[in-house]
Amino acid sequence: MKAAVFFERDGILNLPEIRNGRQRAPLSLSQFRINLEVAPLLRALKEAGFVLIATTNQPMVEQGLVSRDEVNRMHAMLMRALPLDDVFMCPYDDASHPCFKPQPGMLLEAAFKWVIDLNRSYVISDKGADAKAAQIVGCTSVMVRSDWVGGDHHDFVVESVAAATGKILELNQRSFRRDWAIA
Repeated sequence: MKAAVFFERDGILNLPEIRNGRQRAPLSLSQFRINLEVAPLLRALKEAGFVLIATTNQPMVEQGLVSRDEVNRMHAMLMRALPLDDVFMCPYDDASHPCFKPQPGMLLEAAFKWVIDLNRSYVISDKGADAKAAQIVGCTSVMVRSDWVGGDHHDFVVESVAAATGKILELNQRSFRRDWAIA
């Protein structure tokens, strides 16, 4: 089984607009600004053998504020710009829906599709809902400090996506050395 790194889309892989103290996801391709600074970090994780997957709640689809086709165009652009293996989206405006984070549905679906060992996988995000989803399925959460991290469980809180990547590579190396020594 493979290990994965799951990335929150808005705030980590793309640069959302901040209005009234809240992140606002883009509603059109012209508003979608990819965070290209993370590209070399994702390449380092890919070279370490991780499957790279973006996950995102996009309730604006069900609300009718953005079409699924427009969001799909954003994700196609994201896949072209960054070395991601897949993108999973929850289009529903229902916090109890199984795929709406903090529910773990997107992580479980990705684990099934990509044959991922969730106990050896990580979540990088700036939102507490992702840490909760990670905790439910046994992933390690590496949170980038923000106003949206919240006060619930987090495995690690770091200052940047670069620091999150470094922490994962360090933990992965320790795990590899430990597993090798046992074998």
